[in-house]
Amino acid sequence: MKNKLFYIFLIVPALTIFAQTSDSLSVKEEKILVVRDSLTTTEPYNPLAPSTAAFYSAVLPGLGQAYNKKYWKIPIIYAGIATGIYFYLDNDKDYDRFRDAYKRRLAGYTDDEFQGISTDRLIDAQKTAQKNKDVSIIVALAFYLVNVVDANVDAHLKQFNVNDDLSLQPNFDLNPLNAQPQYGLSLKYSLK
Repeated sequence: MKNKLFYIFLIVPALTIFAQTSDSLSVKEEKILVVRDSLTTTEPYNPLAPSTAAFYSAVLPGLGQAYNKKYWKIPIIYAGIATGIYFYLDNDKDYDRFRDAYKRRLAGYTDDEFQGISTDRLIDAQKTAQKNKDVSIIVALAFYLVNVVDANVDAHLKQFNVNDDLSLQPNFDLNPLNAQPQYGLSLKYSLK
């Protein structure tokens, strides 16, 4: 009995080897040819493009516009920032002239470049020059921020689907009975 059990435990696992069959599945490689339509020039959607363009513009003004291939905007950005900086420096120079003349008058000297102007007028001129300096810095910073926002928005809109499948058009007609204008809005939606 023990010998029979021994042979059963020895032979049964060996029989499972003969039960195996070879794999009949095979993997075939298929090559897919992708042809881009010459009429549509849409690029694949990149969800990080707006943040990348905004980051580039924040690091170097105009670089986000170059990333979006809107090169004509770069001179406008630099002209706006340079104008703000130019007027800041000009107003700073005027402010220093008015302040130095005012300080000399307080020290008792009367030989400054503003001989016919009162001391109160020099104080007003300093305040005006200081206000103009602040406005000039705000203008330069505004052009910088518009640069970053423009790069972000332009990258968003570059990926926006603009086609004739969905269009909204204003409509204007004259009523033939009473010659009154009729205004309307037509919504066109087409499935292809």
